[in-house]
Amino acid sequence: MINVTKTFLPSFEEYTAVLKRAWDISWITNNGILLQELEQKLKEYLSVEHLLFAANGTVVLQIAIKGLNITKEIITTPFSYVASANVILWEGCKPVFVDIDPETFCIDADKIEAAITKETEAILATHVYGIPCNLEKIQFIAEKHGLKVIYDGAHAFGCKVNNKSLLSYGNISTCSFHATKVFHTGEGGCIVCNDGEMNEKLYLLRSFGHLGDKHFTIGINGKNSEFHAAMGLVNLKYIDTIIEQRKELSRLYDAQWAGLHINRPLVPDNMKYNYSYYPIVLETEQKLLDVIRALNEISVMPRRYFYPSLNEIPQTIKFGGYCPISQDISRRVLCLPLYVGLTTDNIDLISRIIKKALN
Repeated sequence: MINVTKTFLPSFEEYTAVLKRAWDISWITNNGILLQELEQKLKEYLSVEHLLFAANGTVVLQIAIKGLNITKEIITTPFSYVASANVILWEGCKPVFVDIDPETFCIDADKIEAAITKETEAILATHVYGIPCNLEKIQFIAEKHGLKVIYDGAHAFGCKVNNKSLLSYGNISTCSFHATKVFHTGEGGCIVCNDGEMNEKLYLLRSFGHLGDKHFTIGINGKNSEFHAAMGLVNLKYIDTIIEQRKELSRLYDAQWAGLHINRPLVPDNMKYNYSYYPIVLETEQKLLDVIRALNEISVMPRRYFYPSLNEIPQTIKFGGYCPISQDISRRVLCLPLYVGLTTDNIDLISRIIKKALN
């Protein structure tokens, strides 16, 4: 079976050799030595000042909302994983959906101002498939209206714009280190900010709100373990090779679509991209379903990512918000298998089946 992704794993011996450092001193959680080392190496790799390693990519979004004291409306994208909308609801806020740019699939910054009300406190935007949002326009709008900016950078590890990590933008940026991501720690995530005082607040929110016997604020258990940090320390050594291999596989796919009604999101020229996914947009939803059926018959499992548009799911539909571009693209977008270890023969087979299904 060829799944949409396959977790990159180092050798078991390499992983356990790193883990043994924590094992030998019986310190496997609560800000252990491997976690501290991983945070430092991630800051160096990403060239960011403040970064906290956490349990997953969802809890860091919750911590971001709490850390910025947001309680009312948050303008957000309907084209993202459901976690982006769920955390807004979980924190008792109201999601206000703004449609997406038809080329990048990120939130359309030109439509944000029309959605601002006296209750709006923040913008939560996703760098979809690692493609950057309109950073300058969103920052301009945020400063003009006194709004906070949170970037969901779940897909953006290793991506740079103007030689700066995508995770360095906004008041707070977050990333997922789930096992399906380009860089992973099994389960995990991080939260990044550029302000020392905010970083201290986020640290407390991640760790029950206290240091030793001194309690400062409410908090949750957003910490991560040495088992996950060890995986991150090993995988970080391979990240540049992983991205390069995914780039070459993506180019092999690109060469297959001449003459077909297949579109792809636009990756800007001025960025370093991580090739986190390989999405294609088919001409109609029926053609997408035909392609899925044909691929499934040969045990190839692509994924409708993202589907449905988040303004149409049960928990958000009561808030309204017609987003025709997101609703249209979500019905026609399909992520094809992409991972280290996928072969040229695999891509030839997948492409051949897609062409046959479309013809």
